[in-house]
Amino acid sequence: MDIRIVAVGKIKERYLQEGIEAYLKGIRRFCSVELVQVDDERAPQGLSLAQEKAIKAKEGQQILKAVRFNSYTIALAIEGHALSTQVFSEKLKDLGFNEKRCIDFIIGGSLGLDEAVLKRADLLLSFSRFTFPHQLMRLLLLEQIYRAISG
Repeated sequence: MDIRIVAVGKIKERYLQEGIEAYLKGIRRFCSVELVQVDDERAPQGLSLAQEKAIKAKEGQQILKAVRFNSYTIALAIEGHALSTQVFSEKLKDLGFNEKRCIDFIIGGSLGLDEAVLKRADLLLSFSRFTFPHQLMRLLLLEQIYRAISG
C-alpha cells in the first residue's frame, strides 16, 4: 500500500510536528507514506463568498496537481461519511489488496475544499460534525491510519 496525504498549509506548532513525525515513522514500518504540503492562501476575516470561492479554487488547483491520477482518493470533508475505526481499517485493507494500491488522502485549508476536489474524490470521509483545525487533522488522520494498518 502506498499512502499520500495532501494537505493545505504548513504545520507551525512543534507538538503537532512531533506527533506527525512519530506516526509517520510508525506507519512506514508497514507501508509507504508521504506527506505533501501545498501552500495555503491568505484568508483574512470578512471575506465575501466570491473571495472564499476563489481562495478554495486556488488551493484546489494545487491539491489536484499533487493527487496521483491512479490513486483511490479520500477527501476529509465534514459532509462526508462517518466511519468507525473498524470500518475504516477494513476499507484500507480492502484497498491495499485491490488493484488501487495508491491511496491519496486530502485535507483542505481553513475554508474547506473546492468543489472540483470534492468531485475528484472517490470517498468523502468525515471524522465528526465538529470543525477541527486542519493542522490537527493531519495528526488525527495519521493516528487512524496507524491504528488501521498496525492492528
